[in-house]
Amino acid sequence: MKNFIFIILLAILFTSCKTNELYINVMQPAPVTITPGIKNIGIINRSIPTDETKLLDDLDKTLSLEGTDLDRDGAWESIAGLTEELKTNERFSQVKLLNDINFKASRIGILPPPLAERLVDSICTVTGTDALFALERFDTDTKVTWSSAGKVGTKLGNIPLLGLEVSMETIIKSGWRIYAPAGTGIIDEFSFAESLVFTSRGLNLIAAAAALKERKNAIREVSRNAGHTYAMRLLPYRLRVTRDYFVKGTNNFEIARRKAQTGKWDEAGKLWELETTNRKMKIAGRACYNMAIINEINGSLDDALGWAQKSWEDYKTRQALKYVRILENRKYNSELLKIQEIN
Repeated sequence: MKNFIFIILLAILFTSCKTNELYINVMQPAPVTITPGIKNIGIINRSIPTDETKLLDDLDKTLSLEGTDLDRDGAWESIAGLTEELKTNERFSQVKLLNDINFKASRIGILPPPLAERLVDSICTVTGTDALFALERFDTDTKVTWSSAGKVGTKLGNIPLLGLEVSMETIIKSGWRIYAPAGTGIIDEFSFAESLVFTSRGLNLIAAAAALKERKNAIREVSRNAGHTYAMRLLPYRLRVTRDYFVKGTNNFEIARRKAQTGKWDEAGKLWELETTNRKMKIAGRACYNMAIINEINGSLDDALGWAQKSWEDYKTRQALKYVRILENRKYNSELLKIQEIN
């Protein structure tokens, strides 16, 4: 049994030593694609409670020790953050805050039903906008826990501290939609939440809670950042990914490994290319796979895909089939990035 386990460990070690890992930065398309015709943006706030829900909202704030204006201020901070970010986006000619349109939230804490298409068309026509960014939901939920302040060590022993230690966790929840007129409908819908934890001490519960007032500023800051973050969904971003390449098989693979380690990837690629005609199928397959890697590094996705396909189809290199799928997805994203750049 011990010999069997030893053989397995050797096999795992041998397999892991066949390849080295490298990191590359890959440009990813924006999660949200805005069509070229959308140039003028309107921003609306639908998170304001109605008269029917305001009583429940006020009660919730009282029971959770939240300030009565915390949700309102946080919502407008989020909209301010969104507005700032959209105004820096060169694709838009105008960004309007439509705060004279009175929207109300039909329910607390969840996304309301989407705006009717006819209403979206009407708002865009009247305001001269091509799309609407809507803060559909903004809510803070605070949970309070408290305990004795504990003890402090002294020369005379542990002495109990007077008062209470209060901990507040505030969860900030927001939800957004982007509407376009003329039957386009909802372009995007997205919700996210962030948690903030605050602690303080006081002689009693009220005194300890009162010492946590600075959390309001922190919540406003997080709320504004949430608006910035949502606007970033319109922008492409870089993602760091890993790739494995073969380093064992022939002397050329060993030399290429050392060249790759010093950043001389093109020179490593020339050595791998020499091995693509090796009489041993395993060696040739690995070399073709590595040629796919070097072409992806150099930005030649079509050539990379061709080499990866050859490695799998002609030589049945096991890792190549998965790599083919990765490169196909990269090609699709590359085409989407071109569309977003045109916009």
